[in-house]
Amino acid sequence: MKPSQYQQLYQDELLTSVIPFWLEKSGDETYGGYFTCLDTEGTVFDTDKFVWLQGRQVWCFAMLYNQVEQKQEWLDFAIQGAEFLKKHGRDEDGNWYFSLTQQGDPLIQPYNIFSDCFAAMAFGQLHLATGNPEYATIAQETFANILQRQSNPKGLYNKAFPGTRPLKNFALPMILTNLVLQLEHLIEPSVLEETIDAGIHAVMEEFYRPELGLILENITLEGEFSDSFEGRLINPGHGLESMWFIMDLAERRGDQALIRKATDLTLSLLEYGWDEQYGGIFYFLDVKGQPPLQLEWDQKLWWVHIETLISLLKGYLHTGDERCWEWFEKVHAYTWSHFPDPTHGEWFGYLNRQGDVLLPLKGGKWKGCFHIPRGLYQCWKTLEAIAQKKSATPLLQD
Repeated sequence: MKPSQYQQLYQDELLTSVIPFWLEKSGDETYGGYFTCLDTEGTVFDTDKFVWLQGRQVWCFAMLYNQVEQKQEWLDFAIQGAEFLKKHGRDEDGNWYFSLTQQGDPLIQPYNIFSDCFAAMAFGQLHLATGNPEYATIAQETFANILQRQSNPKGLYNKAFPGTRPLKNFALPMILTNLVLQLEHLIEPSVLEETIDAGIHAVMEEFYRPELGLILENITLEGEFSDSFEGRLINPGHGLESMWFIMDLAERRGDQALIRKATDLTLSLLEYGWDEQYGGIFYFLDVKGQPPLQLEWDQKLWWVHIETLISLLKGYLHTGDERCWEWFEKVHAYTWSHFPDPTHGEWFGYLNRQGDVLLPLKGGKWKGCFHIPRGLYQCWKTLEAIAQKKSATPLLQD
């Protein structure tokens, strides 16, 4: 298919399948917020509310309102989630809980800083939509708290014994490279640039290992390799997702060399993580080829594949590297033949190695309204830009 045909496919899937599914199935009209534990048909099978998924869904509908169309039902849905979070989501120190009951009572302590990350993202995006200064304040306070906690994100909830094998994890610096652009309108310019510099350095200089062409999930505090379960861990999806974050930062700065580096790393990570026997991208791998600690290592997950598609398309848009387009079509074919549910809408999240649906749920503790809609939107807009670029350049026409 041509880029314009792919573009239409991604746009239609977002607006006629995925978004209607969440809009119709997930709203809690009694207590506010959203249900994320939804079965194949969208029936609620558990009412616990996970704060990071609440924040992600607020962000999603606010983003659609800001970027696609100013539909009042999208804005109202985002506000519904934000008001629930504002009322119930934080402890007395401003840290965001991990999960709540349906009514909003705390269930799990604020051990997970990603609740804070997606709360900041949510309220920042919603402030753009509404101009409500209270939302801006929540986003700013939460972002400042994230920066303050980043050296010890779990704080008193850290179960590791202090000092024996301290490691730095890739996930937070990766998220910050995306979060900082989401909050650009609310952050002091000096803090913004410092955070961008630190994020690019962490991803591309500390966790990236040029001798391997891979990104490690954990490194020592000195930036060295740790020959341990955690230190040998490769999460291909995390690395692949981070590359489009880096490309966005590089585009903002006009840094073509960084775009090229991120594109090459996208291809390297994908070649490493691809399952040659059954297709799809592995969830976890051990860099030394040892048995991974994670028993789910060979599963194929929704977010890994949609994030990979974004990075491949952005790499192709910025560099014209045909390998990106070839891989895009290959990953697209696998993704679209396995994850979308044409009967009930939305996408399945978990496949076994062979590509069979392992869990028929559409949402749960870890999967919510985020990666699929964000990915479909990003792919739609990037394909649109590719199509426009080709039409403007006769030698690049399909």
